[in-house]
Amino acid sequence: MPSARVRPALVAAAAALLLAACHATPRPLPEPAPVRPQWRAVELALPAGAVGRPVPRDAARCAGRWYVVGGLVDPAGETRPAAWSSSDGVSWSPIPVRAQTFYGRQHVLYAVACRGDGMAALGAKTGGVHGNPRTGTWVWRPGGPVREVPAAFELFGGPRAVSASRLAAGPGGWLVAGSRADGAAVWASPDAEGFVLREGVAELAGDGRGRTAAYDVAAVGAGWLVVGSLLPPGGTARMPVAWSSADGRVWRRAALPVPAGAAGAAERVVPADGGPVVVGPVGDRFAVWRPCGDCGTPSAGPGGAAQGWRRVGGFGTGGPGVSSVDALAASGRRLVAVTGDGAQRRLWMSRDGGASWLPVITPVPVPDGGDAALAMALGEDGLFVVADDGKTSRAWWGALPTIDR
Repeated sequence: MPSARVRPALVAAAAALLLAACHATPRPLPEPAPVRPQWRAVELALPAGAVGRPVPRDAARCAGRWYVVGGLVDPAGETRPAAWSSSDGVSWSPIPVRAQTFYGRQHVLYAVACRGDGMAALGAKTGGVHGNPRTGTWVWRPGGPVREVPAAFELFGGPRAVSASRLAAGPGGWLVAGSRADGAAVWASPDAEGFVLREGVAELAGDGRGRTAAYDVAAVGAGWLVVGSLLPPGGTARMPVAWSSADGRVWRRAALPVPAGAAGAAERVVPADGGPVVVGPVGDRFAVWRPCGDCGTPSAGPGGAAQGWRRVGGFGTGGPGVSSVDALAASGRRLVAVTGDGAQRRLWMSRDGGASWLPVITPVPVPDGGDAALAMALGEDGLFVVADDGKTSRAWWGALPTIDR
């Protein structure tokens, strides 16, 4: 048994160790393991008689059918529109394409939406005296070609043009979201055979609160949800906003919550289990929002019920490289996002509706910028990815681990 004179020394040594432990740098928590799909290379075959390489730009899945849209670029650098479809995400076939205008024959299709009775896409080609995008729409019905829909030049172009960003399909028809000279705008159609421009609409367009811009749209019930940003007068920092409408004509605006002093934008929206999910850059991370019935400033949702928004999660490196959300898809409880950080495009997956996220290992690195692109579509048990680094393009199917129900 130690003597009384030894005990103080032991106590002092123990106290010193405890004090050192308290001031030591804490060990970082282990990083969650990334998702590693079982990637399998698949082929986007060229249409008969075509030369060059595919330049895929967007993908979608609905009613058990998968779609990819983009274009073909020949050795001389000339482009033409192209599209593919698949019943399983593995075996793909080109869909015949029928262009009707000079610029349409050079389009690259950059956005796609679908529903049970077909698919529609946005396409563009830079041209004209001012070098602006010559934008148009395309439509496909089962058994036919992907057809260009001729339209007046100023429907998407002209001196008031800014962007036609994304489109969506739902029970109420088809809707394109974008921006005009006075801010956010939409184009509506019952069948994607011809669109009507709605610009300068109250709440949707810019006003005394600032300039608005719309980046994406989703069908929610029988109505619509558009997301984008607001730039206050004299400001330099955007704020994320969402607009809801039951008919595509009358819109209500809601600000999405962000930390005090933070700036950002709502760049992608997708219908999901439990309601729509919105993702966009805020500060040095990517933020995730979902609607809620008893939070925030109430705004009438697509069904007419009052709702607010809450931030449910976030992801990213936490560094200065947060740049853009390029794609967002949902299937059941899963969400997958494509983001850019200024250097590289990345994949992320959530298995709980957006509260937590894991990085997904991509088949190949894809740069963020230039002519590069990374697009994807999500199914119940797999993920389809197309990547273009500006020189070559490839496609993969990735089997995903089962989520416990």
